[in-house]
This record gives sequence, C-alpha cells and structure tokens, in this order.
Amino acid sequence: MTEVFKKITPNDITWWVKWISTAFLLMGIISRSAGGPQMFDFCTTIIGGTGWAWVGYKWHDRSILLLNGVVTGILIAGLLRIILQ
Repeated sequence: MTEVFKKITPNDITWWVKWISTAFLLMGIISRSAGGPQMFDFCTTIIGGTGWAWVGYKWHDRSILLLNGVVTGILIAGLLRIILQ
C-alpha cells in the first residue's frame, strides 16, 4: 500500500525567514571552515540561529526552538568573549 503525503509548508513570513536564516547559517559555517574572520562567522550564525529560533516559536516546534535558541546563546557568549578580550 502506497500512501501519498501532502507537503504542508506555510506560505507566510516564516517561509522567507527560514530560507534567509539558512543562508546566513551556511555563510557562517563556510566562513568557519575556510578560516575566515571570526566576527563574520559569529555574526552570520547568530543571525541564522535567531531566525530559526523564531521560526520554531511561530511553528510551535519546540525542538527547532530549543536547538537554535541554545546554539544562538552559546554563539552570543563566544562573541562577547571575543569582543571583551
């Protein structure tokens, strides 16, 4: 028996935020892997993580919210450590 699942993607602001946030996360990860500037890495990944945490909140998806909220908090702490050195 074959079941057909209909993909349900909200067609609202969360669609844009998730893709823009994904682009920011990828830029930060690529920068980190290539040995790019730490400030760029931290700032882009914080923006991406914050965006995804917001999407998790809007979608009532606790796993997305928890993961990205905690990761963003850790990244902010790391950024502050660099700034205050």
